[in-house]
Amino acid sequence: MTATTPRLDPRVIALAHYAARAVLERVLARHGTTFQQSVTLRLAALADGPAEREHLVDGVVGSLKIDAADADGVLDELLAAGLLAPDGPSRVRITDAGRERFDTTSAETAPISARIYAGIPEEDLAVVGRVLTLITERANAELAALSA
Repeated sequence: MTATTPRLDPRVIALAHYAARAVLERVLARHGTTFQQSVTLRLAALADGPAEREHLVDGVVGSLKIDAADADGVLDELLAAGLLAPDGPSRVRITDAGRERFDTTSAETAPISARIYAGIPEEDLAVVGRVLTLITERANAELAALSA
């Protein structure tokens, strides 16, 4: 670290987020998938079987800080694309096509992520992980207070 290395602040966090997101979105675009769809598909892929639609909507809202109607719309897009399927009146499940899309995009982004994180000492990653988790918790608390 040099004297010109910036101190962690909202701008530094945003620049890192948007740079990484741009990389991910390039990969996703090759598969006709949006960032919001990938977040939703990931939640469905990691669920232990069919998930309550409301649970997935809540997960997307919590992850992306969008409103429930927008998250519900993303679910509808995935259903229309055949990447998710209804499973009873209030549940959805990932389809084989959805699983393949998730697995493919994950496999394509894994080596890119490995290159991005290469050479960063594990202890530095642990510190940054703790700091960003704390920032996220505090920002979520502020957002909840603003929404009350």
